[in-house]
Amino acid sequence: MRKSWTVLVVFLALGLAGCGYNTFQRNDELIKSSWSEVLNQYQRRADLIPNLVNTVKGFAAQEKEVLLGVTNARAKVGGIQATPELINSPEAFAKFQAAQGELSGALSRLLVVSENYPQLKSDANFRDLQAQLEGTENRITVARNRYIKAVQEYNVTVRSFPSNLTAMMFGYKTKPNFTVENEKEVSKPPIVDFSPAPAK
Repeated sequence: MRKSWTVLVVFLALGLAGCGYNTFQRNDELIKSSWSEVLNQYQRRADLIPNLVNTVKGFAAQEKEVLLGVTNARAKVGGIQATPELINSPEAFAKFQAAQGELSGALSRLLVVSENYPQLKSDANFRDLQAQLEGTENRITVARNRYIKAVQEYNVTVRSFPSNLTAMMFGYKTKPNFTVENEKEVSKPPIVDFSPAPAK
């Protein structure tokens, strides 16, 4: 009797090893750690913004609309709770991604405004903040890329046979991934026209 229990336990262990359960656990942890790095870089960017806004405000106080836009976009990002459940909910993930995209757009407008103020561009504090922000944007891109790859690997495991049976049995579902906001616009080839502008 005891021998048959031992044999059953061994077969069960071998069956679970081949079903992908451990792969799900490993990939899920990889997603969580990749997501933490994405959040870490977004937080770094959010921490730089008040200093950047204050520096620009000192030189370009009349650009209130742009400064207010950056401040509001940062507040909106800060209002979204980045909980672990966020990466399991496509709706919450899309809301988070939209808020981050809005902040990126507001920062771009702020940097465009700074082009109109030569004395601001020559300020050492502004140049340092701008360099840190550019570095952070690069880090965000790298962190998002790692997250995208981790989610891809996880989602392939969820959808592949025989691990998809384990996914159904334990309730594992595909996770949302980053997308491009204007997918239709990006897919259109750019129009390049080298003809001279018409004379007025």
